[in-house]
Amino acid sequence: MTNTNQVDSGDLIRRAVAAFNSGNHGQAMQLCELGLKQHPDDPALCHLLAAVLFARVDLSGARTHIETSLAARADNVPALILACKIARADGRFEAALQQLDRAAKLSSQAEIPIERARTLDQAGNALAAREWWTLVLQRDPKSEEAAARLGRLAWQRGASVEAEGFLERAVASGGHPSAWFDLGLVRQDMRKFGAAAQAYRRVLEMSPDAPEAAVNLGVVLQETGDLDGAMLAYSTAYRLRPSTFGVIAMALTSAPSGRLWLDEEALRRSLARGAPPPGAKPLAVDTGR
Repeated sequence: MTNTNQVDSGDLIRRAVAAFNSGNHGQAMQLCELGLKQHPDDPALCHLLAAVLFARVDLSGARTHIETSLAARADNVPALILACKIARADGRFEAALQQLDRAAKLSSQAEIPIERARTLDQAGNALAAREWWTLVLQRDPKSEEAAARLGRLAWQRGASVEAEGFLERAVASGGHPSAWFDLGLVRQDMRKFGAAAQAYRRVLEMSPDAPEAAVNLGVVLQETGDLDGAMLAYSTAYRLRPSTFGVIAMALTSAPSGRLWLDEEALRRSLARGAPPPGAKPLAVDTGR
């Protein structure tokens, strides 16, 4: 029978995992710390506490505890993968890859090539990242992340058609706002302004607080001659992030269909209201381009 002074580590781990999974990271950390007072350097408790600290963006603490866990149980693949994530978040990409090398010798878990692709991608090694994301997509043709990253990498090297294909694949079943945004960028570069607008609108449907998408939506609508729609999009961006004003003002005067605002404060008021005010024409002149 467990007394009040000594609690079974397995029970503490179960309770801590339940707290962590419910989003109560504070309680999970307290339970782990209690367990480690009673069972110092327990590898499972150290692993779990490292995961909690990592979720709380305490990289130093997470690193200390995952290293303690691995010192006691060096062949624990989930711990090695977590060590990779911690190292990558800390910008220690070589260390992250070393942890994955160790994990790959012990297991063929599908998570390992995904983490390798993420690490190489974040390290800026585009060629190697592309190879590993391709492998991930070959193994899991439904991987939205792999398709999205391959699309982004293709766009960065100027392969717009290839990028559009990957990104359309990434959003086919719904997609992530970042994939839709990248698809908008690709289509905008290809001068497919109507299709780009659809992509940016999808971003705003999924993430209404995305000023970059609103600015770009304004730009592509302006390119199609829909200046009223563009002003509404710019107003959304301005209300979300007033610092977008400079980009908006530049876009309004540089596109083939735009306006030259002679009064900066009038433009700010117009954007804040969400639409051009009545009688705004004297303040705005078509650029004529």
